[in-house]
Amino acid sequence: MKRILVTGVSGVGKSTVVARLAELGHRAVDLDSPEWSEWVDSADGSGPTPSQPGKDWQWREDRVRELLADDGDGVLIVSGCARNMGVFRDRFTGVVLLSVPAEVMAERLTHRTTNSYGKDPEELARSLEFKESVEPLLRATSDLELDGTAPLDQIVGEMERFAAAS
Repeated sequence: MKRILVTGVSGVGKSTVVARLAELGHRAVDLDSPEWSEWVDSADGSGPTPSQPGKDWQWREDRVRELLADDGDGVLIVSGCARNMGVFRDRFTGVVLLSVPAEVMAERLTHRTTNSYGKDPEELARSLEFKESVEPLLRATSDLELDGTAPLDQIVGEMERFAAAS
């Protein structure tokens, strides 16, 4: 089975892309949900959000390991970004980074309706810091970078082509 990770910092469109892929019949899972991720004590005492001080959002390794263990045919596309995702890097056939300019990210986070993360000014500031500090690390380990400001159908088409070629 091919396994593709769609990653990026908050507000780049990961959840939207994977939801659209699922609507189109692809096996697609958003790991940025309580089913697949959880708040854990932060190693350095900081966290990505003031609503969870001293906590960090991490993938539930047992559940993600089980999800990625399927060796059947086809393609599995997952989206998410967590401090511990590197544990699974070798399980992915390919990694796609979605990126948007900081001003687009800020606009999306403050006006999103799918969850409240990023609406708090401290969360927004932290997310913009992650754009500067985390996104370059994600870029260095990605196989493809896509412009998250492109039309959704264009991004989905590029994802489908990438998955087919991987």
